[in-house]
Amino acid sequence: MKTKEEKFTGMKLPGIPTIIAFGLILCALIALLIWLIGANLGKATTAAFVILDIIVLVILLFSTKGFLQIFPNTSCVMIFFGKYEGSIKENGYFWVNPFYVRNRLSFRAKNLDSEPIKVNDKAGNPVMIGQVVVWRIADTYKASFNIDNTSQTLANFVKVQSDSALRYVTGMYAYDNNSENEEEVTLRSGGEGINDILEKQLNERLAIAGIEVVEARVNYLAYAPEIAAVMLRRQQADAIISAREKIVDGAVGMVKLALNKLADENILELDDDKKAAMVTNLLVVLCSDEPAQPVVNSGTLYN
Repeated sequence: MKTKEEKFTGMKLPGIPTIIAFGLILCALIALLIWLIGANLGKATTAAFVILDIIVLVILLFSTKGFLQIFPNTSCVMIFFGKYEGSIKENGYFWVNPFYVRNRLSFRAKNLDSEPIKVNDKAGNPVMIGQVVVWRIADTYKASFNIDNTSQTLANFVKVQSDSALRYVTGMYAYDNNSENEEEVTLRSGGEGINDILEKQLNERLAIAGIEVVEARVNYLAYAPEIAAVMLRRQQADAIISAREKIVDGAVGMVKLALNKLADENILELDDDKKAAMVTNLLVVLCSDEPAQPVVNSGTLYN
């Protein structure tokens, strides 16, 4: 979105010389007022000069509203009778027309640590997910005029849009992998990829307010309480099945190695029935959860 932000080009005087000049003028006006009271210029003339002196004094005091101090990483949006006149970003102490309405904005980074919210993932499972967002104002015009620009409202705008982006990203991915597609990107395994997508979504939503997202990341992820216990048992079952598969693969390899070793070194001549019995016994021993209980039977292989 194209920016309408402009640099302030109106009258902007250095603050220190201006305040010194105002002090000298004030002293001169007070001295003049004292002299007029003591001088014998006639009632009408004295009254006219006193009124003029007071008017100038009031104008001078009103003009002190024009003093403006800009701190590092802050700016001031200048509005003259409803018209945007530009933004002052230079640091320092200045004097401007006191009729300008000034809206102060800060470019400093701010944190949003949102509470976890309940969202359905791609598979429809309710999950609790939270995020941390680091944001700052990048465009003073948009931040001032595209939305309500009070600090509380800006922070609330960021929070609402952040929750919306987080809900959108959560709905794009499943919480965890399933057995059908082990390579699928998920919320739990996505890592930096999920954070990058979240940051992109946030920048798109907050651009209208002139806000830039410095960093966004998921800082909390868990199943919702109502399904957490069931999903834990499912994860445990998946882990047990995976471990069993590895044990069986290893056991089959060991049995094959044992049979090949016996055949290559001509230790035993086994027919198919005895090979099947040996394979069964070895698999039971290798795949069992309990320690094997050996039984010596010296005639089984030959009778």
